[in-house]
Amino acid sequence: MFYALACDKIDTGNYRFEHELVDIETLNRRAFSGELELTAISIHAYAHLHDKYAICSCGASMGDNYGPMVIAKQKYTQDELKTKTIAVPGTLTSAFLALRMYLGQEFEHVVVPFDEIIEVTASGEYQGKQVDAGLIIHEGQLTYQRQDLQLIVDLGVWWHDRTDGLPLPLGANGIRKDLGDETIREVTRLLKESIVYGLENRQPALDYALQFGRGLDNQLADKFVGMYVNDWTIDFGDRGRESVTRFLKEGYELGAIPELITPEFVDG
Repeated sequence: MFYALACDKIDTGNYRFEHELVDIETLNRRAFSGELELTAISIHAYAHLHDKYAICSCGASMGDNYGPMVIAKQKYTQDELKTKTIAVPGTLTSAFLALRMYLGQEFEHVVVPFDEIIEVTASGEYQGKQVDAGLIIHEGQLTYQRQDLQLIVDLGVWWHDRTDGLPLPLGANGIRKDLGDETIREVTRLLKESIVYGLENRQPALDYALQFGRGLDNQLADKFVGMYVNDWTIDFGDRGRESVTRFLKEGYELGAIPELITPEFVDG
């Protein structure tokens, strides 16, 4: 997504982009101070940040009949899962909100760095706390079976089946609203240009991204990128916007989001 910007493949004019590689929950937390002008954020976190950030129409990560997964060493029913302690990658992630929606209630959880959740679930504990299941995001969705773990629920499939085929809205790029309309449009345009460039120059972009990959070979990396950098990423579209609106509305109705949010999308 950011290959063209990071490697000076497109003309950014008067704008300079400085890249920081940080996990999504850390970025969610940092966004509360408005530290970064342009940042990846979870759709869940956006509900708490809409006063500071608007959503770029490009840069989405959507789970189109796939998404975050709950895994465990043994099978659990939905009711059994409600009583278990689950390792989660952060309480502001969209995965966390989707799981709360699936369970219909709050649940016992332990916050664990996302890239340690598979290992923690296999071992059954984290820092002395029991772990019965894990909520996995990112490339763990393609590698968890290496640890002989079982899939309990794919939340992207669950969302798709109950929303007439909507994709599960997971991440977006938030742009700070105090930058002003002109800068917001220009930066969003450059971001979209970078995304399109990466999709049109897939292999070099993938080679760039692989240096940040965790345990993925070229084939798996290509599959993972295809899952989350695609047409949805170029633009949310009407269905994507509808899904974000519904996700935030259901989060509010569940009591997981403090107020009903109408998402604000900006175009480049």
